[in-house]
Amino acid sequence: MENQKIKCVGVVVKPNHTQAWETAHEIAAWMKTRGILTVRESQSESGDIESVDAEKFKAEVDLIVVLGGDGTMISTARLVGERDISILGINYGSLGYLTEFRIEEMFSALEAILAGDYAIDRRVMLKVEHLRDGKRIESGRVLNDVVVNKAVLARMIEIEVRLNNLFVNSFRADGLIVSTPTGSTAYNLSAGGPIVYPSMNAVVLTPICPFTLTNRPIVVPDTDEINLRLSQQSEGVVLTLDGQVGYSMTPQDSVSIRKSRTTFNLIQPPNRNYFDVLRNKLKWGR
Repeated sequence: MENQKIKCVGVVVKPNHTQAWETAHEIAAWMKTRGILTVRESQSESGDIESVDAEKFKAEVDLIVVLGGDGTMISTARLVGERDISILGINYGSLGYLTEFRIEEMFSALEAILAGDYAIDRRVMLKVEHLRDGKRIESGRVLNDVVVNKAVLARMIEIEVRLNNLFVNSFRADGLIVSTPTGSTAYNLSAGGPIVYPSMNAVVLTPICPFTLTNRPIVVPDTDEINLRLSQQSEGVVLTLDGQVGYSMTPQDSVSIRKSRTTFNLIQPPNRNYFDVLRNKLKWGR
């Protein structure tokens, strides 16, 4: 992957962020002088960078440059498709969990990438299927988490969890989070789940405000299939993928979750490590 010649670069830009779009145009001009095409996904803002639809975007780009924050990076995970594409995250604001490069590091990073001098952090993603009466009605891929939780006025819900068809427990709670190591510092952390190092081959199941206080987060292998089933009495429930896409669930609906064959391939800064990010974001020692 590191030796792949880059012919086309895709840019994904935080919506309505003028400075980020100006930087995108600078990247396009910089790439043009090196004989490299720059494109944007068609649903993004207008401009003189060539626009392509989502399918062409994921099929043709060799590198994706994300200009924004972690939310923009998470939405990019849905654009990757099944291809092995490298992603460079440029952060606008404070250092992000995923967008680790600062704006002043951008062009030196791009020079190194074109020279093949970079390292990849392959993050696990999960493939999700929403099933009703045994039929798939929705599907998707997540980088952070899958969440089943109640609507605002709904009562406590009950979710039956199975791991490789082995019964684990019926959780009575406000909901359940199924998190990747990447997502362990997001909703999972707020709900009392553990921080999991990104390269760990694990998935975390974290109940949200469980009725029984002994129902604690569980860490399981990412090679196992997880199945969630909503009980007969549970109503007003929503399935959320990465906090950005949501679907209504009805009693007896189920959710199948397994490790995706596609990974999210983050280009790593040479001068920082994961604990630098944790110290900065979580303000350890302050």
